[in-house]
Amino acid sequence: MLSPVALRHDFRSRPPEQVRVVVFGATGYIGRFVVRELVSRGYQVVAFARERSGIGGRQDRDQVIADFPGAEVRFGDVTDPQSIADTAFDQPADVVVSCLASRTGGRQDSWAIDHDATLNTYREGRRAGAAHYVLLSAICVQKPELEFQKAKLAFEAVLRDDAEMTHSIVRPTAFFKSLAGQVESCRKGAPYVMFAGGELASCKPISEQDLARFMADCIQDESKRNQVLPIGGPGPALSARQQGQMLFRALGRDPRLLSVPIAFMNGPIAVLEGLSRVVPSLQDTAEFGRIGRYYACESMLVWDHDAGRYDADATPSYGEDTLEQFFDRVVRDGMAGQELGDAALF
Repeated sequence: MLSPVALRHDFRSRPPEQVRVVVFGATGYIGRFVVRELVSRGYQVVAFARERSGIGGRQDRDQVIADFPGAEVRFGDVTDPQSIADTAFDQPADVVVSCLASRTGGRQDSWAIDHDATLNTYREGRRAGAAHYVLLSAICVQKPELEFQKAKLAFEAVLRDDAEMTHSIVRPTAFFKSLAGQVESCRKGAPYVMFAGGELASCKPISEQDLARFMADCIQDESKRNQVLPIGGPGPALSARQQGQMLFRALGRDPRLLSVPIAFMNGPIAVLEGLSRVVPSLQDTAEFGRIGRYYACESMLVWDHDAGRYDADATPSYGEDTLEQFFDRVVRDGMAGQELGDAALF
């Protein structure tokens, strides 16, 4: 039950042009589409960015500002609460949207960004009067084995425990970008590499634009208030084998698929885990190995705890863009805008 103060501040009764939305992680893969979608819907949008943004910090201030016509672009540091307060929340806000995510999934980086920095945006947004928080999380937190998953879950708990600020926790399945790591190698003649026959893990991939639309819906849609929202793209779940076959269709070639046993990953990971106990600098390297193995083994679908299995039918679908269309486009036009950067596993 919302308090009288929160009810008086209910932005949902106002038109978008009177609703101020602050977006963190605005220059990231999903964040930039969220900013543009919110601007297109008429919201007052503040896009919070670092002084140098994008993969490798290649974008300077002027480039970031040019990327977001119609939005107020503010520059600061999400790890510094005062920076957030002074620049993002120098005036009252209604909604906070966080698309923050650690760049690598490393242990320290995960807690610094997926938890601590995100917590900073929540606390400062609350002080600025924000009534709703939209969080971009991940569907894989259902079975938390990795540090970034644990960090995300810890922050999700903060939102769920807040009795006054409402929330929408969005847990998407795989992004198109995350399935594009082998496009260039296959284009050059290499086989598509998969693990254990390519049937262990499946997903319902969603495009950045469709996900941005879904997140924007969370601002006004009452049914998405105080909900955890798993979301995938249109169509059936796709296994790694099916994704590889789809990529080769886009390339106009017969499929070349190479299956590697999961055990191939276990040995190196075990060695790195052992070494990291005496050489702490190897902890992240071991974690990266665990991340790769996790995505090779675990489906990005809703987990049915009672049945002990992933359930494609229970994973909601949204949007219009398909992975097949995406592969056709990047084969034709190249990977501009889909670079993996520090997130690359292949």
